[in-house]
Amino acid sequence: MEFDFDTVVSRSDTLSTKWNVGKNVLPMWIADMDFKTAPSIRNTLARLTEHGIFGYSDIPAYWAESYVKWWKERHGLEIEKKNLIFCTGVIPALSTAVRRLTLPAENVLVLTPVYNIFFNSIVNNGRNVDECPLAYSSHSYSVDFDLLEEKLRNPQTTMMILCNPHNPAGIIWSRETLMRIATLCHENGVTVFSDEIHCDITAPSKSYVPFASVSDVASDISVTALAPTKAFGIPGLQSAAVFSSNKILRHKMWRGLNTDEVAEPGSFAIDAAVAAFNDGGEWLDAMREYVFENRWITEKYIEKNIPGLYALHSDATYLVWLDCSAFTSDSVGLCKKIREKTGLYLNCGADYRGNGGTFLRMNIACPRSTLMDGLERLKRGIL
Repeated sequence: MEFDFDTVVSRSDTLSTKWNVGKNVLPMWIADMDFKTAPSIRNTLARLTEHGIFGYSDIPAYWAESYVKWWKERHGLEIEKKNLIFCTGVIPALSTAVRRLTLPAENVLVLTPVYNIFFNSIVNNGRNVDECPLAYSSHSYSVDFDLLEEKLRNPQTTMMILCNPHNPAGIIWSRETLMRIATLCHENGVTVFSDEIHCDITAPSKSYVPFASVSDVASDISVTALAPTKAFGIPGLQSAAVFSSNKILRHKMWRGLNTDEVAEPGSFAIDAAVAAFNDGGEWLDAMREYVFENRWITEKYIEKNIPGLYALHSDATYLVWLDCSAFTSDSVGLCKKIREKTGLYLNCGADYRGNGGTFLRMNIACPRSTLMDGLERLKRGIL
């Protein structure tokens, strides 16, 4: 089946967070795609809308079955249905985990630069952010295991949040890296919350490694968050899941999600997820092809037209992490300058901490004409 990713769909006047911007502004910031979602999802939502009644919804067995089937076939991970819990989003689940699996004033460790909302979930719940900056060399990141071990030995550190694959750098963590993280966390009594929302957005020839799959230890010390929302462009439907093979962690998450009132689905949340996982695979594969062609175009355009700027090569996510250290150490100021000069709206890397002060983040999940417009604005804004 052919899918259309080239047509520009106007999102003005739709209450879109991404597109609620001023005149002549091109938003390429928040992780929100500009493609119509998979036909299987649109058809399912049309059927539900036609019915016309949107009451409270139960969670059927086929919801968990769709997750189990997808992760087994796509990622080689066996998940027991009983271990899955519905929730309205990965970040609500993370905030619940922080509240339920740690105590006030304890440390939650993150590998920075990393998705900035992690910091909100930690600080807003009365815990301390403990950064373990990633090592950066030759335009590539890696885990500084000596520093990580030192950080994890602190008895005040009780949780680690892992972004797998990594946002914003688009890293697919290797099995060996994940096993070392699991071993160190286990030795130091640290629970891992693995955010795997970007896991289905990988280069066509690549796949990610689920944290819980690397060892029995990793499975036993972790809670994993999953969702169809990033890969299928449906974050507004608020549909996600968490799982853990550890019955104590799972029970605490189940109680916490229910107490926090984020364990009940909206009218579209269940069937949209099922439609994505049961019938959306062909669309997803086509979208991945298109997005990673966008990535290749972006890397080549920048290499040819914006000397000094470097787009880190990545095998995951539709987010490009731009090293602008040749131009500035103030990504906030550079972001502002580019937007004022050209209307291009990017994320400033400083929000992600670590060495993000010399980076910008660019969302390339858009039609090719939009991408080229953004790249030309980026060139004008920097040079």
